[in-house]
Amino acid sequence: MADRTVIARCRRCGAEEEIPAWNIINAQENPELRAELLEGKLFLWTCPRCGADNLIKYPLLYHDPAQKLLLWLTDGVPEVEARMAETIASEEGLQDYSARIVDTPGEMMEKIKIAEAGLDDVAMEICKYVTAQEMGKTDADFKFFRLEGADRRILLTYPESGEMQVVGTGFSVYEDAAGIVGRNPELAVHGLVRVNAAWLAGHIR
Repeated sequence: MADRTVIARCRRCGAEEEIPAWNIINAQENPELRAELLEGKLFLWTCPRCGADNLIKYPLLYHDPAQKLLLWLTDGVPEVEARMAETIASEEGLQDYSARIVDTPGEMMEKIKIAEAGLDDVAMEICKYVTAQEMGKTDADFKFFRLEGADRRILLTYPESGEMQVVGTGFSVYEDAAGIVGRNPELAVHGLVRVNAAWLAGHIR
């Protein structure tokens, strides 16, 4: 059962409805909510008046003890983000977690997929950057989708002309990226931070 409610407003007709929401999702204790999140259903609300599907975002902490993963879907308030970072830093047993701030449900879904595939999100950002450069699509919003086949080919998605496109890249690209992360201490991540394309742009030369 949800532990709170939020007001959803339809993007098409403006209708409002109080809908269930969660403060924290523990992937081990609530596997059904993890599944709904990864299927894109958790933040989806269908307007009862006009039938439009709406993406409803609200602050949420996702905790997966098995993956040692903490994700904070932020509402963008710096003071709240700072307090959350302080809380996680002081909480016993969380120091070796990967703790990330994400700005959208899509980013949260991607981080979960990366962790569950046994990959590192910093190396994945480099992998996406290299792929974008090679394709000449430096403005595209690449997201990790999954590993495919025995050779662990990396599938990435990106939107183009109103549709989602899929592109594959060899796992060796990721391995090279992981090597770059290992050789460069400045790419090490500590505490609750954003790790995305903008973060990477500030760390590469």
